[in-house]
Amino acid sequence: MIQLLKSKIHWATVTDANVNYEGSISIYHEYMDKIGILEYEKVLVVNVNNGKRFETYVIRGADPNNVFCVNGVAARLVSVDDKIIIMAFIGMEAEKETGHIPRVITLDDSNKVISGVFGRGCEQ
Repeated sequence: MIQLLKSKIHWATVTDANVNYEGSISIYHEYMDKIGILEYEKVLVVNVNNGKRFETYVIRGADPNNVFCVNGVAARLVSVDDKIIIMAFIGMEAEKETGHIPRVITLDDSNKVISGVFGRGCEQ
């Protein structure tokens, strides 16, 4: 088995950090649907501002104004307005990998999609 990038949100801006929540990262549901990240799926989050990395799980966010909220202990690893990269991976047998293309969106400073690659056979 090999691990391949499945989904990526590049250059997201943290909109909230809530240390008193049990854990996770809230992502606005339209972005989750667009790139195929599932609720409770494990993700790797990289903070561009300070270089810290952490793993957590995703919960669906309903508020388009609070697009990326880092919760629980991970909230200590980010600050509001930090830039982050969120990545989900998929396991695949190396022999079966036939040109896998991950779903990727890149955001502007207001967390609006400025570009996207939606993978093989994926609708935009």
